[in-house]
Amino acid sequence: MTTSASPLSKSESTNNGAFGSSLPRWRLFLSMLNWRRDPDHEQRMMQRRKEIEQIRNDTEQIWNETEQIKSETEQIKRDTKQLKLENAKLRELNAKGKELLSSAALLCSPPDINLIPPNSTVQD
Repeated sequence: MTTSASPLSKSESTNNGAFGSSLPRWRLFLSMLNWRRDPDHEQRMMQRRKEIEQIRNDTEQIWNETEQIKSETEQIKRDTKQLKLENAKLRELNAKGKELLSSAALLCSPPDINLIPPNSTVQD
């Protein structure tokens, strides 16, 4: 294979000075459309990737917090059930205590004055 040293004609070159035949077909097509590379594209892509990663981290943190809240809620439900049982027992004991106090009050209170006959004060 030989190459010729002939000068390039205008039709063989592109605006950036590259040989038309050395470019891939898709680049030739884009150059025909007057396509220009966006210099900020990579920077925007990196920023989007960082944002996506941050959203993933936030989502994972929210998921963990949600699981913790569920666990705490279940513990609160168990504690509430236990407290209700204890309150029922305490109400029952209070009722028995009141019953005992009322019985003790009847047994221990001074007798009613009207029920005792008066002492005889008549002198013989």
